[in-house]
Amino acid sequence: MREGTPPHRGELLLHNDFDIVARYQAEYRGYIQYYALAQNRWRLDKLRWIMQTSLLKTLAAKHKSTVQKMATRYGATLQTSHGPRQGLRVTVKRAGKIPLTAEFGGVPLRVQPQVSHLTDRVSTLGYNRSGLIQRLLAETCELCGSTDQVEVHHVRKLADLQRKGRSARPLWVQRMAALRRKTLGVCQACHHAIHRGESRPSWTTPNR
Repeated sequence: MREGTPPHRGELLLHNDFDIVARYQAEYRGYIQYYALAQNRWRLDKLRWIMQTSLLKTLAAKHKSTVQKMATRYGATLQTSHGPRQGLRVTVKRAGKIPLTAEFGGVPLRVQPQVSHLTDRVSTLGYNRSGLIQRLLAETCELCGSTDQVEVHHVRKLADLQRKGRSARPLWVQRMAALRRKTLGVCQACHHAIHRGESRPSWTTPNR
């Protein structure tokens, strides 16, 4: 917020629309999931409105357009586990393949009795100008080289990779730290292994 209203974010204007929407969604989901057990989680709908307004203003500033035109261009009905929700969607078409999509919204603000790991097909934090979308379009796991169901793994901040008392760091941690990126394109099998705290034989030899 700036002077009581949601502002545009000038530091994101050099990014493409896909990366901008994915960035806002990752940050929004992070806040929402932090309060997953809160009984008054519905109050975070104000946060959704603030972030969506800021997102639309950022897109409008990038395209020298208006918030209303951006809302019309990217407005979409998002399917959720609790029914449809209105939000925003950017789609990148690919010849002969399922399009890449980045969405904002679509997170029901109901209390979650149990919290589990949630995977966005395109989620995530910490984009740099190399572009998340370019890495996704490459469709290659940055750990094992697989081209099957490539997703994005992310950490909240780079400092999380340097936690004191951590034993020998897994390859995925070493790679993210070396690249100084908070995101890593990985196949679904590697993604699941990361979240289980496991390693895979294919990680022993860097593929790049």
